[in-house]
Parts: sequence; C-alpha cells; structure tokens
Amino acid sequence: MPKKITVAPAHIRTWTLSPAVSFGSTVRARGILLEVRARLPSAVRKSLDVEGMTLTLGMPEEREEEFVLTWSIVSTALDGIEKLPVIPREIEEILGMKTSERHRWLADGRLPSAGTRTVRLAGRARQITFHVFDPKVVEDLLDRGAVDEWRVEDAEAKVEKRRKAAYQAKLTRLSKKSKHTKKADVGAEYPGTELRGWEDFDVEGLLR
Repeated sequence: MPKKITVAPAHIRTWTLSPAVSFGSTVRARGILLEVRARLPSAVRKSLDVEGMTLTLGMPEEREEEFVLTWSIVSTALDGIEKLPVIPREIEEILGMKTSERHRWLADGRLPSAGTRTVRLAGRARQITFHVFDPKVVEDLLDRGAVDEWRVEDAEAKVEKRRKAAYQAKLTRLSKKSKHTKKADVGAEYPGTELRGWEDFDVEGLLR
C-alpha cells in the first residue's frame, strides 16, 4: 500500500501559550485548544492544533481568505484566555493531585470552587456538571505548595483520629470491666441475697 503523502500547508500561523496561561500543563494547553476550536466554524476546526505549548493554524494556499478569517477569530479568542476557568483534569495535573484528593479538598473548603460548568458529552444526550477553578487561585496554590501542606494536614488528622478511636475503645473496655467488678463485689458482700421471687423470701425466713 503506497504511503500517504502529506502536503505542508502554505499558510501557517502559531501562538505560544505563556506559563501564565498554561501553567506548563499539556492538559491545560489541550483544553485551551478545544475552547478556541469551539468558536470556529466546524469546517476549519481541525486546521487548528496544538503541540506542546504552541497552537498552530495551517491551511493550503487556495484557502487564503478563509485562513485570514480563521486567524482573526483565533487571535480574538486567545485575548484574555488566561482568565479561562481551570477544569478538573487540568487542576489535577497542574497541582499534581489525585481525583480523590480534589473531591476531599473541595468538600472541606480548602480547594475553593469558582462555580460549576455543564457540558454535553460528544455524541450523547447526557450532560455532566463539574466544578471549575479560578486561574489566580490555582496559581497561588501552586506557588505556595498548598497540596504538600494539605497532605501533611491529612496525615496528622488521620493519626489523631486513630488515637481518639483507640482511646474511646479503651474507655469502653474499662467501663464494661468496672460494671462487671461491681456486680461481683455486691454478690460477695451479701451472699445468699440473690432472691428471685416470693419463694426465696419464704425460704430465707423474711416473711415470718
């Protein structure tokens, strides 16, 4: 089977995503690509792609007018793109956290949400809603190593929880032992007084 010949596009334009925009995350860069593609006509979306931190628009020579129009749309879309909310899979890569950690820290308030976003899955009627995050907040968390701090806090809290559980279990055992000891002491101090009914009173002579 003959090899497919790829013709290099005659018209090319590139945009490099700055660290302030991408946080050095390839997942974030891919998310920005999809965000910009969504603003383009469906016929030209695949003309825009990303490699590393660089978006590239390429079209053949005969589509020059279309190229210029698309170039303009992409440039406009990228204006202020650093404010684009960070989605879950992006923040997980940027901060190096697990999905379970994101859920836990979101629930206890340490990871502040910037709201929610609802999207329709491609080719499906089902929609999903998820939390998004302010890029400025993500930048702050990254700069101060918040994830490492939270992991230390969680580890300390886990140890403390185990210590309290062990102490409570000890108190329960001592309480049961104390009750058992008291019953034994009463029986020893007043032997033969474990009366079950009127017959016992009669046998003991207490009714005479």
